[in-house]
Amino acid sequence: MLKYDIVVIGGGPAGLAAAISAKRRGAESIVVLERDKELGGILNQCIHNGFGLHTFQEELTGPEYAARYIEQLEEERIAYQLNTMVMEITPDKVVTAMNREAGMFEIQAKAVVLAMGCRERARGALNIPGYRPAGVYSAGTAQRLVNMEGYMPGREAVILGSGDIGLIMARRMTLEGAKVKAVVELLPYSGGLKRNIVQCLDDFGIPLKLSHTVVDIRGKERVEGVTIAQVGPDRRPIPGTEEHYSCDTLLLSCGLIPENELSRGLGVEISPITSGPLVNECLETNVDGVFACGNVLHVHDLVDFVSEEASAAGEHAAEYILSGAGRSGSQGREVPIEAVEGVRYTVPRTISPERMGEKHTVRFRVSDVYRDCYVSVYFNAKRVIHRRRPVMAPGEMEAVVLKKEQLAAFPELSQITVKVERQ
Repeated sequence: MLKYDIVVIGGGPAGLAAAISAKRRGAESIVVLERDKELGGILNQCIHNGFGLHTFQEELTGPEYAARYIEQLEEERIAYQLNTMVMEITPDKVVTAMNREAGMFEIQAKAVVLAMGCRERARGALNIPGYRPAGVYSAGTAQRLVNMEGYMPGREAVILGSGDIGLIMARRMTLEGAKVKAVVELLPYSGGLKRNIVQCLDDFGIPLKLSHTVVDIRGKERVEGVTIAQVGPDRRPIPGTEEHYSCDTLLLSCGLIPENELSRGLGVEISPITSGPLVNECLETNVDGVFACGNVLHVHDLVDFVSEEASAAGEHAAEYILSGAGRSGSQGREVPIEAVEGVRYTVPRTISPERMGEKHTVRFRVSDVYRDCYVSVYFNAKRVIHRRRPVMAPGEMEAVVLKKEQLAAFPELSQITVKVERQ
């Protein structure tokens, strides 16, 4: 059986950053297991710019951003295996994987970093009526076809869902000569970043139809058109509001789901809100020595924040194996962080005043569009942070910074609450 200090599962932006950070923190033997034929994950097909502004203070494309980390990985002489599928992880951190060269093999790890990313919500989960004709793609599949394989999915498209990949593909298809008829969103607000709505839709005159959904797909062999309808507050179509669009392609951009089948098999506690693991401030799960970061933990809006979070996970994994003090070996108490009144969830879910650094960033998303409001943080019943926000939307990640000195001032602290307040 092979033995490594740390096994990182996933060679995307999170896995690369975690491995590099762990090595620089003192971990000796690290291996990255990646199921694809090359490192970089989703970044390889994200050929648009906008990456790296926070991390490298310059604007990069997705492949350029990935290349920076791959270079650092090779400089640190960190081992990696491509075309390798992880089948199982046991609570005592035995990783079972397989590839064509070695067949099935096992690795005994001292710590495991989960960085498997996320997958798109498929058509089957959306309950769209109609036949199953050719021409229905997820936005990510279409992105891969156009950017990496050199194929055009179609010439006239309608996009269902206003997630970031869908918005970016609206622009990409237009630049390649296709006609994007509309982007249709079930909710009364967009699921993507504001900058993507401006740069990908407004700049190209592509209509965004909020509170609408696809109610029928026309065509048997190939998509011939779709019917959309307005939806009410109960998200049910309103009879009489139907509109027909002729098109040969329907792209689905209806949300991302963290890839946590391995995590569940391992016994990791999963959040019902994010579908990702529940972690403490060290990004450690309830399973001792197992850490999670990136989109497997919760879906991020910027890859720079993925890298930042993953670097922290790698550091803590290295500290864990060097000190042997994880969640179970630490004496520090864990204070739960509750998300209420407009805040959907927080990462981390618990924080230890004794273990944390001088400050810690708590990331969260809101449940609706809020204008001219405040983000408030309560320690027990006392409000300690009250920050005005002109606008907050579910598509954009929010954050508050908790300082160690703030928590130290409350020796009897039993709960931290994050909420949205009007005043």
